[in-house]
Amino acid sequence: MMTDSTNTKKEQQKIKKIRIGVLASGSGTDLQSIIDAIDDELLDGTLVIVLSDNKHSYALKRAENHNIETMFLDPKKKNRITYDKEITGIMQEYQVDLIIGAGYMRLFSKEFVDYWFGRLINIHPALLPSFKGIHGQSDALDYGVKITGCTTHFIDDQIDHGPIILQAAVKVKETDTVDSLKERILKVEHQTLPRTIQLFAENRLHIKGRRVQIDPGSSWKQKIDILPDVLYPDAF
Repeated sequence: MMTDSTNTKKEQQKIKKIRIGVLASGSGTDLQSIIDAIDDELLDGTLVIVLSDNKHSYALKRAENHNIETMFLDPKKKNRITYDKEITGIMQEYQVDLIIGAGYMRLFSKEFVDYWFGRLINIHPALLPSFKGIHGQSDALDYGVKITGCTTHFIDDQIDHGPIILQAAVKVKETDTVDSLKERILKVEHQTLPRTIQLFAENRLHIKGRRVQIDPGSSWKQKIDILPDVLYPDAF
């Protein structure tokens, strides 16, 4: 007679580990959250390449520390289409199933987005469609909102615009500074991004126009530390 644990193990064995490529420009804390989730066996994926447009990006060092292949691709004297074609070639060489933008500061060409659409995910430190761009946390604080958070979404050909996958809401405190709010949002990002990748790995994400339908299934809410004053989506 099969037990529930036996069934669970068999279900896990059916899930093929996806091959993940990460694009990063900065310190790589979101990259680190993916590495940690893989190490903690929360994520059915393998990080096969971390690529940066910044040779000084600490994301490259983080990857090297975990024996993950890295590459600096110099964007100088290259137009966006040419540069993105080089990225595509590299990702194809590494047989990447999913590309993650983790603090990647370059805009993608339409050709790149069209080719990778549905396999290209970004995380943004605000509740889209509000506060797009690189100052999402400070813009939210300056505007006086009472709730902000983070959003994962499929990337399309507009900035911070593609179909939303997960959103987690964070309360804004009266005493918040930009730095304190950034820190609290970042902690939620480090849960939300790996969770989104796992949903992709389980083939539970389906794009229906502007909406992303998420199939029912297992939850992470019993596997992670639930942060105070955070509203998690049902699919978490």
